[in-house]
Amino acid sequence: AAASRVFAFRDARWAPDPVLEPSAAVRTPHPVPLVIDNGSFQTRAGWASADPAVPAEPLLRFRSLAARSRGARGGAGAETQVGNDLGSPEPLRWLLRSPFDRNVPVQLELQELLLDHVFQRLGVASQGCVDHPIVLTEAVCNPLYSRQMMSELLFECYQVPKVSYGVDSLYSFYHNRRQKWPCSGLVISSGYQCTHILPVLEGRLDAKNCKRINLGGCQAAVYLQRLLQLKYPGHFAAITLSRMEEILHEHSYVAEDYIEELQKWRSPEYYENNMHKMQLPFSNKLLGSTLTSEEKQERRQQQLRRLQELNARRREEKLQLDQERLDRLLYIQELLEDGQMDQFHKALVELNMDSAEELQSYINKLSLSVEQTKQKILQAEVNIEVDVVDSKPETPDLDPLGSEHSLEDVESINEFEPLFAEEQPEVEKPVAAVQPVFNLAEYHQLFLGTERIRAPEIVFQPSLIGEDQAGIAETMQYVLERYPKEQQAILVQNVFLTGGNTMYPGLKARVQKELLEMRPFQSSFQVHLASSPVLDAWYGARDWAVEYMSREEGWITRKDYEEKGGEYLKEHCASNVYVPIRLPKQAPRTTEALAPGRALTSSTGNPCEQA
Repeated sequence: AAASRVFAFRDARWAPDPVLEPSAAVRTPHPVPLVIDNGSFQTRAGWASADPAVPAEPLLRFRSLAARSRGARGGAGAETQVGNDLGSPEPLRWLLRSPFDRNVPVQLELQELLLDHVFQRLGVASQGCVDHPIVLTEAVCNPLYSRQMMSELLFECYQVPKVSYGVDSLYSFYHNRRQKWPCSGLVISSGYQCTHILPVLEGRLDAKNCKRINLGGCQAAVYLQRLLQLKYPGHFAAITLSRMEEILHEHSYVAEDYIEELQKWRSPEYYENNMHKMQLPFSNKLLGSTLTSEEKQERRQQQLRRLQELNARRREEKLQLDQERLDRLLYIQELLEDGQMDQFHKALVELNMDSAEELQSYINKLSLSVEQTKQKILQAEVNIEVDVVDSKPETPDLDPLGSEHSLEDVESINEFEPLFAEEQPEVEKPVAAVQPVFNLAEYHQLFLGTERIRAPEIVFQPSLIGEDQAGIAETMQYVLERYPKEQQAILVQNVFLTGGNTMYPGLKARVQKELLEMRPFQSSFQVHLASSPVLDAWYGARDWAVEYMSREEGWITRKDYEEKGGEYLKEHCASNVYVPIRLPKQAPRTTEALAPGRALTSSTGNPCEQA
């Protein structure tokens, strides 16, 4: 049972997205809408068509990240990678950039990279423009400036015919509607950066009473990373954010009663039965004591062979270089013997020599060095046949003149002598008796106990990480109290959970417990979880696009953009509420301007009148 609770990190690498070939039904009889769920954690894109030939699921899913390298010094340009092309985020963590601040896109140049990736990989083949309508998700109560920049990017850069903006959690609510539309409910959406409490009345968002909590899956991953790095300081670098996200997705859960659950974890039996062990990667090669004497001897023999081959290669290179220099000097000496004095003196100047005696001295030194190197090569070839295991490698003889090159070779061999120290087999203990001090695999394990519930708990108790905010329960009660009792009863009949951060086991039971505590005695409520909390936003946007494809409701055309500005929004059942910019009215100017000295001349001597 203990071995079954040891889990290995998958450390899965992202596979690059292929370039897809869209079917003919995407363009005929008219271009179908392209649905993009522009999330701060992940971007999902696909086509919206009622034709069975068009897949009814997102064809692209990639992290909303981009990394731009600085380029090589040799002149190669900077390389930009987007989404799944990154392979793994950890080696490039310091280069990663996101277009989002919280859940609002603010870096439009990075957003353009993500859209370029979507259009290229989906095979949008139109020249100079994207002739498909775009359905794009945006944040709740999205700032007008962000929508203006996004509309400018879509209409000016990509020349799209029309675009529609909607809220991802409302699209998910629209896709999972259990009553006849329009219906009411309380949507709890928890994503990567934020958590929202959204009241929906008669199918429309009540934007005045919706609330945001600035906590989500990102903060939970960072909190879990800090907990484990403090617990295991020896594995500080191995506790990465990617592995923390994997622990959150697969090993964490929400306690129905946090204090009571902590009391359970104090029991040793409960701890042993519910603790998960995460195995970090490690290598057995770190244990030198596990090598047998034969393996050690073979390793020393291989090291000695490599050293001998290295020295032999150096001697051959040195011999070839000295021989070429000697031939050059002998050729210059022949010029002197042949009487070609002009060429001889010119060659001496090139060699930076003054006389023929200096030339002769260099020739003698090089000749001696060449002969010594040849003798060393011959001696090494003879010594290679000697058994290097039973005898200690001998140091090559020094030449009688003690040249610098021979001394360097001897010193290089002497440096490696401790590696090949001869062992005494009669003193050596049997290897079977040498046991490692500790289990290396167990040393590289992370024991997950209360960490499994502490990280997800921050959305209910933000004070755990020092945030001065209200949790989901307090915020939900605050929102409900802003309505009369009749509307409260209607809203709690359809409490809807969506978003990637609501997939923890036990979250639905926790919300039901919190509602039971805050609602009146014997009152009823219902809590529903989205069928696919991560993908239902895209599915809902696709359902809306198929239903409203031929209507004008909810679509912003290029004419609307040019006439009413980029911040303009056409409302629909899953959109934000459009609040136009109201500029303050300027005070009318008087038609008669006062001259610079007129006020002084017309004023009376009474200070009150002047005031």
